[in-house]
Amino acid sequence: MSILVAGGAGYIGSHMVARLIERGQSVVVVDNLSTGHKGAIDAKAKFYEGDVRDREFLDGVFNAEPIEAVVHFAAFSVVPESMEKPLKYFDNNTGGMITLLEVMRDHNVQRIVFSSTAATYGIPTSIPIKETDPQLPINPYGESKLLMEKIMHWTDVAYGIKFVALRYFNVAGAKPDGSIGEDHGPETHLVPIILQVAQGKRDELSIFGDDYDTPDGTNVRDYVHVMDLADAHILALEYLAKGNDSQAFNLGSSTGFSNKQMLEAAREVTGKPIPAKLAPRRPGDPDSLVAASDKARNVLGWKPQFDDVHDIIKTAWKWHSTHPNGYGDRK
Repeated sequence: MSILVAGGAGYIGSHMVARLIERGQSVVVVDNLSTGHKGAIDAKAKFYEGDVRDREFLDGVFNAEPIEAVVHFAAFSVVPESMEKPLKYFDNNTGGMITLLEVMRDHNVQRIVFSSTAATYGIPTSIPIKETDPQLPINPYGESKLLMEKIMHWTDVAYGIKFVALRYFNVAGAKPDGSIGEDHGPETHLVPIILQVAQGKRDELSIFGDDYDTPDGTNVRDYVHVMDLADAHILALEYLAKGNDSQAFNLGSSTGFSNKQMLEAAREVTGKPIPAKLAPRRPGDPDSLVAASDKARNVLGWKPQFDDVHDIIKTAWKWHSTHPNGYGDRK
């Protein structure tokens, strides 16, 4: 039996595929390569190029492969773009989930682990954020993911398809051996952007706003290593395989770091000056997002291995310094 990884050519998805393969699992990857890279997919995985919104394509994959469970990463995730193009996000993210669940129902696949997000909480009412806190998104990206969670809930009620929604905070780092890593075009995530400045590919880092309600005025975020995230997905698959009920879990380090702190940590790791400048705020950015991840640790038995942001940045720097052009296949 195989695990289907939707979006398995993307940043987080490819690390998940690598971890599953390491564990001897048979893996099927579905990806339309709109933001992912074929070169990121482990050669031992079976790859189908196509879109999760394409019902005929998905039916073909499920007919051809013995799928026992699905891990879903196939979504757009750029907050500022979602503010400008909300329909793109609802079509791809929310619409894609509907099609995928329909195909799972029709092929009697009863388990799905879903890549959700801290963006479903919007502006938090308290820090750290708990799974039971209000989910009031302030951007279409977060709204699209919240709708996906709700759709899974009602699909469980109607058809018994069990799910785990993993609400990530900020994901960073790369596989420690430097073989795969983060490569977006254009890049929007803080750590790779900082490292692109260190590489000389950008002149300086733009820090978007310094008047937030945080200790140094810049956004505070909770960073979790991509391999720790992959391990959480494997634990979630095992949790569902044991017949447990659907659940949502926060995934984060439970520690917040500001943009200025991340910049300083990257300077220490790389030994580069990394110039920075202040820029206007971006729409849709909350002041602070820090997870309470006790539930994942207690229920799933999740034990993150990368607790220090310096260690997270070191793995990212290994990838970026050995792959200055990423995967080299950007369209």
